[in-house]
Amino acid sequence: QVQLVESGGGLVQPGGSLRLSCAASGFTLDYYAIGWFRQAPGKEREGVSCISSSDGSTYYADSVKGRFTISRDNAKNTVYLQMNSLKPEDTAVYYCATGLRGYCSPSYDYWGQGTQVTVSS
Repeated sequence: QVQLVESGGGLVQPGGSLRLSCAASGFTLDYYAIGWFRQAPGKEREGVSCISSSDGSTYYADSVKGRFTISRDNAKNTVYLQMNSLKPEDTAVYYCATGLRGYCSPSYDYWGQGTQVTVSS
């Protein structure tokens, strides 16, 4: 069955870095787009980034452009989100998801359990 497991979250000071991992099982990552989302307390879930499989295109929310980088290692069936220059407003639970499509789209059917990222001094 399709499963996504996030890891790599934690507590970091402002200006610090974290790398989140999204390990996929039950399907071959090579063929599908993966998105990263986040949800802060009291706020709606928002899309952070996405990487397609068809041409490797990447997309970022304006709030993270230039600071976050999404990448994939198909051999490890894993997608990463490198987060640099972290700000307190990046604090949220981060989720990865897939719609089992080769391109990034607004619809995602499979979600991981999330990993907490807290940016605080």
